[in-house]
Order: sequence, then C-alpha cells, then structure tokens
Amino acid sequence: MKSKTVILSGTLFTFFAILLGAFGAHGLKSVITDAHLMEDFHLAAQYQFYHGLALLSLGIWAETNSERNVRNIAIAFYFGIAFFSGSLYLLALTGLRGLGAITPFGGLSFMLGWLLWAHKIWREKI
Repeated sequence: MKSKTVILSGTLFTFFAILLGAFGAHGLKSVITDAHLMEDFHLAAQYQFYHGLALLSLGIWAETNSERNVRNIAIAFYFGIAFFSGSLYLLALTGLRGLGAITPFGGLSFMLGWLLWAHKIWREKI
C-alpha cells in the first residue's frame, strides 16, 4: 500500500469525522433523544477523527522513513474505524443494542494497529 493512499484515506476519514461530528451535534438533536446514544455517536466521531489523524501520520511516517509496507497497520485502523465507529454510529441512529457486540472488534483492531506500528518502529535500525 502506498503512503499516498494512506495519507489520502487519513485526510478523508478525518474530514468525515468532522462532518459527522457536526451533523451529530446540530442535526441529530431531535432524532437521537437518548443521551447515551448521543454520547455513542460523538464517541464514534472522536475515535474516527483520532484514527484518521493516525493514518495521516502513518503515511507521512512511511514516506519520511522509506517504509514501504505499512499495509497491515493501515488495514487494522480501517477495520477499527469500520467496526468501532461504524457500529456506534449505527447503534446511535437505530437504537439496536445488539450492534454494540461489534464495537469491541473495532477496539481490538485499533489496538492491533498501534502494536503493529510500535513493533515496526522497534525493529528500525537507527
């Protein structure tokens, strides 16, 4: 996976996190009346934002360190955003509590991505 692809995906995930966060704060007040569901929606946007920035940083790091293979790290973050943030967005919008069972898989994907990145940095020869 090219660093440019990772940088582009990071900028887009971050853009959509801001868009969805603003939509949640202003457009969903009358739709989501349960405060806990609104918190879930904001948490989803927050974690999407963090990991969008992480993808952006990963791409820049890969570019500046001549690191060609960051595919597994990026994929772990993609799955994290899809399963963690995606399930929380759907939970908040639908109220289907069963979607919460998917959320931990996203959290594990985020953690895996960070561990893979730490491992890659650890193995670097400085």
